Amino acid sequence: MPHPARDTVTLHDVAAAAGVSLATASRVLGASSRTVAPEFRERVLAAAERLRYTADASARAMRRVSDSLALVADDVTTPSMAIVVSAMERAASTAGAFVTVSATRGDPERQLETIRRVRALRPRALVLTSGRVDAGALSGRLLAELRAYEHDGGRVVIVGDTDLPFHSVGFANHGAARRLGGYVAESGHRRVAIIAGARGEAAPAARTAGFVEGLRAGGVDGSAVRIVHCPVSREGGFEVAHRLAAEGLRGTDAVLAVNDLLAVGALRALREAGVAVPDDVSLTGFDDVGLAVNVTPRLTTVALPLAYAGAEAIRLALGEPGAVTHVTVEGRLVVRDSTRERAAAAR
Repeated sequence: MPHPARDTVTLHDVAAAAGVSLATASRVLGASSRTVAPEFRERVLAAAERLRYTADASARAMRRVSDSLALVADDVTTPSMAIVVSAMERAASTAGAFVTVSATRGDPERQLETIRRVRALRPRALVLTSGRVDAGALSGRLLAELRAYEHDGGRVVIVGDTDLPFHSVGFANHGAARRLGGYVAESGHRRVAIIAGARGEAAPAARTAGFVEGLRAGGVDGSAVRIVHCPVSREGGFEVAHRLAAEGLRGTDAVLAVNDLLAVGALRALREAGVAVPDDVSLTGFDDVGLAVNVTPRLTTVALPLAYAGAEAIRLALGEPGAVTHVTVEGRLVVRDSTRERAAAAR
């Protein structure tokens, strides 16, 4: 059940706790253009965090929850996230609520600051969408902020991998990628390049590890698997495939990308280099966004039920109080035109 509303913390309280004037506290927390000495700024911010102060006095005074749901996402421009957000908006609208969206580029400090600002608007629920959200992020400050929001009566839902104690919707990235890697190996491919996206990102890392595991289980030697990192974009996929083609492919007979966006970029680079897909090289993606079937050849990929994940997140956000629920969404291998069997002699 929602916790009872806490006593209102005023700007005077923060100023007193920080040992500064009311004017100084106001400049720090009110986004004033006037400069405040770093030592005073740090004292004010620390006091505000300790007292769980939110800057929007009018929202606090209302002491009620709005009909809004706040979505805080890494990036809302990718095709996969567009599907998730669209499904969230439809599900929220059906329930009489609406969704506000903020992007943080996956930076924990920006996540924390955005969540603080969103809390001042007192949304009914907060949905945090990220590749990986850890309880230890920012020395536990992110978890503390989310707990404070929950204590004030809000609902927190995480979309992505997390160890946080809130409702979550996660994706079985490793298992689905393992199945795709196994399919590629069983199709006779023996030298594989993986376009792995950016280093340190949880979902691409899980998919890469799954690819490798599936390939090796299917008989591909680990030394014949090349992993290349790049920005997660069409341009990133294009650059990697362009380099592979410039090197003459060196016997590479399959390219596996950790999402469809990278695969589409790679497809263009291979085509421009005169490399035929799938006759010369098989190519796969992941997610099954619209791009996967709007290119030639159509991509073999893993279909993730992204719209279902978005709708499920809203269901958890608006549902009745109860035990924390963790939902895991499975992917499905979809074989299309961008892969082909290799000759038995190549196995």
